[in-house]
Amino acid sequence: MIDIDKWQEIFHTLKQNRLRTALTAFGIFWGVFMLVIMLGAGSGLENAVYSNMGDFAKNSMFIWAQHTTMPYKGFPRNRSYHFEYSDKYALEENIPEIEIIAPTVNGGGYRQTTLVVHGLKKGEFNVLGKTPQENNIDPVDIAWGRFLNEYDLLERRKSVLLGYRVYEELFDKGEDPVNKYVRINGIYFQVIGVYKSKHSGGWGENQNSEIWIPFSTAQQVYNYPNKVDHFSIVVKPEYEVKQVEGKVMAILAKRHNLHPEDKAAFGYNNVGEEFKKMNGLFLGIRGLIWIVGIGTLLAGIIGVSNIMLIILRERTVEFGIKRAIGATPKKIVMSVLSESVFLTLIAGLVGLMFGVFIIELVNSVIPPDSEMFRNPEVDFKLAVSALIIIIISGMLAGVIPSRRVVSIKPIEAIRSEQ
Repeated sequence: MIDIDKWQEIFHTLKQNRLRTALTAFGIFWGVFMLVIMLGAGSGLENAVYSNMGDFAKNSMFIWAQHTTMPYKGFPRNRSYHFEYSDKYALEENIPEIEIIAPTVNGGGYRQTTLVVHGLKKGEFNVLGKTPQENNIDPVDIAWGRFLNEYDLLERRKSVLLGYRVYEELFDKGEDPVNKYVRINGIYFQVIGVYKSKHSGGWGENQNSEIWIPFSTAQQVYNYPNKVDHFSIVVKPEYEVKQVEGKVMAILAKRHNLHPEDKAAFGYNNVGEEFKKMNGLFLGIRGLIWIVGIGTLLAGIIGVSNIMLIILRERTVEFGIKRAIGATPKKIVMSVLSESVFLTLIAGLVGLMFGVFIIELVNSVIPPDSEMFRNPEVDFKLAVSALIIIIISGMLAGVIPSRRVVSIKPIEAIRSEQ
């Protein structure tokens, strides 16, 4: 049953000390509010970064050829070379840790565009030779049709997969492009599908502006019989990319007569290491947020405890009289703890709700495709944890004052007013 008299007494006490009550509640409110805001901001930053990555294979790496920086076996420094399709088989045979390896060739050369025509519409776009394995490394959404398959590769089909921005420039809005033709480098290709990048921002925009054709067809069209511009490699889950990176370079260096120590002859991007760094960074950010948030909350708790000590000092006679007429130390302690917990709980709930409101307000203003900040949120479990912290903090804030109260004998408490 609810003890109405006890609650009336609590409300009366809080009303009698309105300024102190407000300042005490504000300390708790601000601690919870800042904790919620910082958690929401941290999640918004994290969501934006990871959404830019799409469904990219985390345990992967890319490697491409650059100019040599060291002479070797009679070859001078600053020598240019390129990877070959046969390198793919050498890597697969000698490195069992590799799960997927997909070669790519740039039609016309690195960052070189090709004129693409459909009817009266035309545009300059990057044309890349890809393999079906590409969709297991950096998946895309298919808006129309299908992805490249093995038959496209084996039969050197003149099939083409358009990025969504390419489709928008070459076709009418809502038009189904599948089985229609576009002219690339003077050769007609049949459209088998249109894809949408899962990345956001500039990365997604660039990918949506590309045209993909079968790797074998690109070799024939652009007269690259054995050339590969870069390899995309996915390592088996039980291995680290770092373990495979050195082996890949060693095999490629041997096959292309490169100095074993000439690491600059390769351009590479270890996506696995990048993901590990990002995970470590966000783990540190989350830890810092909790440290700062809990520190702010502790400052509020200390403020509650100090205010309670002042209030109880003024109520010493009151508690002495209560003890004299039969109130037990337990009842006095529970009364003090009830006031402290009630105050911190209400202030904490208000801080929590106001923090969530601000986060939702910010979320409604931020563009859904923002690259820097996206979908800030506070996990339900974290909200429950914050409430538990509030309740515990309220009890802790009342422990010292309550012990002070029960340590004073009733007669001494009554005399303290004289």
